[in-house]
Amino acid sequence: MNQENLLELLSRAVNGMGSATTTALRITVILIAAWVLVAVLQRAVRAFRLRIAARLDDVEAVKRAETLARVFRYLIAVVVSLVAGMLVLGEIGISVAPILGAAGVVGLAVGFGAQSLVRDYFTGFFILLENQIRQGDIVQLSSDHAGFVEEVTLRYVRLRDYDGRVHFVPNGQITSIINSTREFAFAVLDVGVAYRENVDEVMALMQDVARGLREDADFAPRILDDLEMAGVNAWGDSAVVVRARIKCVPPQQWAVKREYLRRLKAVFDERGIEIPFPHLTVYAGQDKQGAAPALPLRLQRPPRPVAAPAEPRAAAERSPRAA
Repeated sequence: MNQENLLELLSRAVNGMGSATTTALRITVILIAAWVLVAVLQRAVRAFRLRIAARLDDVEAVKRAETLARVFRYLIAVVVSLVAGMLVLGEIGISVAPILGAAGVVGLAVGFGAQSLVRDYFTGFFILLENQIRQGDIVQLSSDHAGFVEEVTLRYVRLRDYDGRVHFVPNGQITSIINSTREFAFAVLDVGVAYRENVDEVMALMQDVARGLREDADFAPRILDDLEMAGVNAWGDSAVVVRARIKCVPPQQWAVKREYLRRLKAVFDERGIEIPFPHLTVYAGQDKQGAAPALPLRLQRPPRPVAAPAEPRAAAERSPRAA
């Protein structure tokens, strides 16, 4: 009797071990298949993106393809991981149906508790769909963040500013986007000169400098059109402001502007054109008859430093025995 019970226990243990081994093998196969599927699909997306980029001549379209390809690879990894996780739970013996049934309730609770997270994903989806931001753009987001776009995801936008600082901006906080690198850009020039200067002469010099800049081999590929002269834009406190702009290839508008201002400063110095500095006019007022009273001024000189007393003569000079 004892031998029969022992044999039954051994047979049950072997059967149990066989079932556990089978389950472990199935889980291993599911995980390996998921990993292979993610790798194959992501490589397919990458190859499709490279093929499209090779047929496109527009740099902006290539940037958009790279951004969308990155998002699709991320979605592939998330979806395949979720499906593989559900299959593994089914192999372990955990019923997936109650989990799926409770997912609606949990999703509703999460939707109320994580509205900002949901808003981030929805906003990021439409930002990518409408091609508002691409990797490599220079943008300003909601007047608080500006810089070079390093990464665009459904969750956030990563920027790097001129100082090298990295900004992670959640998509849900983006209320406005100013893109400075879309199709073309303008280098806007506000040049201030003294009131005594001839404005026509100043504008002619500005045109000459712009022509010389466009004939330069280094800057010619960056400039799309000749200088567009707007004219006198403002009468400042101490200067007449002349405005113009140059159409440039983005993001070269800042480099063109800096080089233009450097050359214009040299020409102004050569021709004697005054670049003004702030002036201050003191007004003493008028009496009721319209006569201006004398402006009392008093120049006060700093007191002269008091000379230090002469050092006493050496003891040898004071003593009659020193001789």
